[in-house]
Amino acid sequence: MKREDFQELIRAKGAELWRDMPWRDDTRPYFILVSELMLQQTQVDRVIPKFLAFIERFPNETLLATSPLADVLMLWNGLGYNRRAKYLHDAAKKIQVDYKGSFPRTYEELLTLPGVGPGTAGAIMTYAYNQPVPYIETNVRTVYFHHFFQQGEVVTDIELQKIVSETISTESPRDFYWALMDYGAFLKRSGLGRVQQSRHYKKQSPLKGSVREVRGMIIRQLSDGFTESEALRQAMPNDSRFEHALTGLLKDGLISQKNGQYHLTK
Repeated sequence: MKREDFQELIRAKGAELWRDMPWRDDTRPYFILVSELMLQQTQVDRVIPKFLAFIERFPNETLLATSPLADVLMLWNGLGYNRRAKYLHDAAKKIQVDYKGSFPRTYEELLTLPGVGPGTAGAIMTYAYNQPVPYIETNVRTVYFHHFFQQGEVVTDIELQKIVSETISTESPRDFYWALMDYGAFLKRSGLGRVQQSRHYKKQSPLKGSVREVRGMIIRQLSDGFTESEALRQAMPNDSRFEHALTGLLKDGLISQKNGQYHLTK
């Protein structure tokens, strides 16, 4: 498919399948950072109400950086993967300290923020700064597999990024990527996701029965304040995952222990 034909198709699909999202109404980089970290491993419909509540409580990176991590974790509760909340909190603090309160404006600077990898940095450059920085995520893979790899061959992100770079709109990369997101989501809902064509695809493990499930339970248990060690253990008796989950939360800095009591990190 020719570059011009593909771009015209994406523009048409974007207009047809447009989805309203609050981070599309306001594309300041902080909003994009919050939304991108929330959207990792989480569906858009679940993210929207959490994003709105989060932005109401922490409307900018300065207020987030100066707020206790415990407050951030309590508001994040229900999204899972609580480490993302700490990354976001740490990123806000780094912006205040290392960048003097000014949000990074280059791809290389964005990569220095905790929790920000090539995909998130590319998304911020695209959506916040409207720069044609190609990046790969699930919906992007879905669209390009559907139109450029129809034989079912397995593709690396390096191969895919080359084609994305050649076909991305340089006039309005923000609109182009929004259209890719909506079209990719539509294809997946239609059973045309073909994620198995990605050499990097790993099926997400189910929450039920995982250590991640117990980590979330511990975070919720501690959301009201300090909890005695024994009381915390009694809340989840005879669960072999408990010690592993508790140790992991302590190691990640999400919870702390003092005088035999556990609490969310302040």
